[in-house]
Amino acid sequence: MSEKRVALVTGANRGIGFEIAKQLATAGLGVVLSARDEDRGRRAAAALADEGHDVRPCQLDVTDPASVGRALAFVERNFSRLDVLINNAAVSLDRKTTLLEVEEDVVRETFEVNFYGPLRLCRASIPLMKKGGYGRIVNVSSGRGSFTKLAADGPAYRISKTALNALTCVLSDELKETEILVNAMTPGWVRTRLTGLRAPRSVAEGAETAVWLATVGNDGPRGGFFKDRDIFPW
Repeated sequence: MSEKRVALVTGANRGIGFEIAKQLATAGLGVVLSARDEDRGRRAAAALADEGHDVRPCQLDVTDPASVGRALAFVERNFSRLDVLINNAAVSLDRKTTLLEVEEDVVRETFEVNFYGPLRLCRASIPLMKKGGYGRIVNVSSGRGSFTKLAADGPAYRISKTALNALTCVLSDELKETEILVNAMTPGWVRTRLTGLRAPRSVAEGAETAVWLATVGNDGPRGGFFKDRDIFPW
């Protein structure tokens, strides 16, 4: 069994996911860097390994239950533990589209990645966390999914993130008698391919709260929604 804590980060070959993986590795965790595209995942993991970080690649398509199963088997086989799960993989497919116009297939695909993906990963990961008596689950959400900010533009993305927030609350309550802490966070408007290069925040700023929630002590928050380590409205 690995002596250091182990984190699995989804959608980590670039953007915020890559930065979260880097910051976790810098903090001393062993990191499984997962990506849907196996080659891109390997290149991203190699870039961090070349900097001296303990990072291993793993192919993972969060929309495929078999792929999720293989990824968790990889983690258990190589580390015999899983301490941290970062549900970062996400898509935004309906920008500048209305709820009345967006195709149902687009809504369905968005939910497969942004909601059902995290649900699958949580259900697959929690037994291994319970075995180790410790766990941190961080769902990378969005301020666009907050009820205080729900509005037109990108409805499937927004509603999928609202659903992810609800998942966070329900799962946290189900795990309240354990040492597994479940929280959500929003990185804010960060400069990535997903959100645009005109955004004011760096990926390092966007990733920091996820890393904080991933490494907080047992007296840390449960079932909260955060930005820059502060409570963010649901």
